[in-house]
Amino acid sequence: MHQKLDYLHDNPIEAGFVEKGEDWLYSSAKEYYTGEKGMLDIILIDPILRTL
Repeated sequence: MHQKLDYLHDNPIEAGFVEKGEDWLYSSAKEYYTGEKGMLDIILIDPILRTL
């Protein structure tokens, strides 16, 4: 599960759109990595990732 989330969060970085996954407007990375609310409502599938 962690690998899949990392893959999704890293896609905008790999494409050169942003430098950090949490900077992508429609990414859940912001909520996972910083704890801040992003633009979209999400259900955290693994809240432990917030501490990684």
